[in-house]
Amino acid sequence: MTARAAALSLPAMIEVSHLTKRYRERLAVDDLSFTVAKGEVIGFLGPNGAGKSTTLRILTGFLPATSGTATVAGFDVFEHPLEVKRRIGYLPENPPVYLDLTPRACLELVAGLKALPRRAVKGEIERVAHLAGIEDVLDRVAGNLSKGYRQRVGLAQALVGDPEVLVLDEPTVGLDPLQIREVRELVKGLAERHTVILSTHILPEVAMTCQKVLVLNAGRLVDFDTLDGLIAKHLPGRQVTLDDIAFLEEIYGKLVSPSGAAPVAAAAR
Repeated sequence: MTARAAALSLPAMIEVSHLTKRYRERLAVDDLSFTVAKGEVIGFLGPNGAGKSTTLRILTGFLPATSGTATVAGFDVFEHPLEVKRRIGYLPENPPVYLDLTPRACLELVAGLKALPRRAVKGEIERVAHLAGIEDVLDRVAGNLSKGYRQRVGLAQALVGDPEVLVLDEPTVGLDPLQIREVRELVKGLAERHTVILSTHILPEVAMTCQKVLVLNAGRLVDFDTLDGLIAKHLPGRQVTLDDIAFLEEIYGKLVSPSGAAPVAAAAR
């Protein structure tokens, strides 16, 4: 069985069908459809205003859609929002960190909101603190931490409860190069037990961590494929390796430029 066939045989974890979000006259998300299989790491790309954050907020229950459907782990986002929230860990672009609390207190609060058994909270905080690399600052006031550490605390809270789906919106913003590499390795490791949507403007991050790439432009899906698939479609005949990050910049430019590719069919996977 080929890698692509194996991927297609995996159960769907996220299914979006004809999703639309309108703000009065502005169409932020336009008839968006895609499916993410269990265990996949998806790069979510697009220029500012493309609809990425709006789509993620709808999937995580922060925004209602104007029309269309979305399911996570088989639960309808709009009909069963609490069930969906139990299965999603969300790191928004601005980490949800209370600056007057310690990271430990923030994580205890999140554990309570996720209804973790009290006896399991201490061990869970130790687990996610280790993964996010914040053990040494757990009892410092978050307002005294650097932006990079606050970002790590945000990542830790997304991991609390070991959710099936992780939605990470710009997870490496504010981190130094070593921390960025550590987060990339963490994201790749998370794929063993989580489905991950990684929204970022950093193209090397996508090439190094993601199995497939979904590109939005002006609220519409313009492509959704593996990196090899994107290369075959948009750079035919070129000898490209995944170590050559420039290829993704070239493809991205083709897709989001005014004269770039037309939106793909809603059934694209």
